[in-house]
Amino acid sequence: MSELSGLGIFFVVALLFPVMSLIPAFLLQPRQPSPQKRIPYECGVDTQGKTYVQYRAGYFLYALIFIVFDIETVFLYPWAVRFGALGLFALAEMFIFIAILALGLAYAWRKGALSWK
Repeated sequence: MSELSGLGIFFVVALLFPVMSLIPAFLLQPRQPSPQKRIPYECGVDTQGKTYVQYRAGYFLYALIFIVFDIETVFLYPWAVRFGALGLFALAEMFIFIAILALGLAYAWRKGALSWK
């Protein structure tokens, strides 16, 4: 076996597993669901009024900004662990990385994405 055969087997299993999982779900799905199954349901209590609620886009902006800065810490940690061995070039790269993130934060702040209305 070559070195890439393990990778090929992994890709085949990765493609077959979801397909093999969806086939029984498709075959066993109810064909004619009862009217009881079609009603909106929330925590055991029937909903009153409109069941569709539209959230403000601001909530999603907060989530996206949180994810950006969360990922920043994921990249900063390995850099901080190996800081002594990386040298001046890595320090300059990290300052550029943080500057790009600071520009993104300033842009979001200026556009009002961080103000709670």
